[in-house]
Amino acid sequence: MTSCLARRRFLFQCATLSAVASVPLLSTSARAAFDHQHAPWNALLKAHVVAAAGGNASALHYAGMQRDREALRGYLTALSAVSMQEYGDLRSIKDLGSLVQSPWKTKFFRLLGTERTLDDVEHGLIRAPGVFDDPRIHAALACASVGCPMLRNEAYVGVSAERLDAQLDGGLRRFLSDRTRNRFDPDAGTLQVSKLLDRYRNDFEQGHRGFDSLQTLFARHAEVLADTLPAEAEIRTGRVRIVFLDYDWSLNDAR
Repeated sequence: MTSCLARRRFLFQCATLSAVASVPLLSTSARAAFDHQHAPWNALLKAHVVAAAGGNASALHYAGMQRDREALRGYLTALSAVSMQEYGDLRSIKDLGSLVQSPWKTKFFRLLGTERTLDDVEHGLIRAPGVFDDPRIHAALACASVGCPMLRNEAYVGVSAERLDAQLDGGLRRFLSDRTRNRFDPDAGTLQVSKLLDRYRNDFEQGHRGFDSLQTLFARHAEVLADTLPAEAEIRTGRVRIVFLDYDWSLNDAR
């Protein structure tokens, strides 16, 4: 039982740190002694993220991460040590859970001086209204499942707005380019897209970053969703029927 619990805790750490690390990276303050280049996390990602053919999806080599668990634990400890005072400008898978508590609601790490859950990070910090208001984050956060967006093999670095902007744009384009998650069926005249976009469609309807609807999102990225020029033109009309695909919750293990 002890080894089982330890493995579950380890999977929590290595499969979801991309979400945890996003909060300090998005801050505009750089007063902390914390390594804002996230060199230890970058090294782990470079070593253990395996890109799929085409480069629009990835899996994580969990066995390799487990061998490097001391480095992972050290990075998590460094994140946990950062206090809110050091970031004065900051304004604000399923099997890993239990019958009474989901993995996203389990407090298992500290961030900015407070014990957190993954839901705290995603919904309370990153998606908090009026803080970042950037729907592109839904193509950046990885939830350790096959259906989620690609886990980058580098950290999201907010030391420059241009760099972070390029990373978020690139992540969104890669996600929409992945035909296992998003594709246009010219015969049926339907745009078949990830259920993730249905779950968070409200974030794409608020006008943030110029997105006021999912149709606007798809029209702006028609060239990566379509395989032909006629299909691209049809998607740009904003009148294609949208079908949401089933979500694959299986573990994104590179084994």
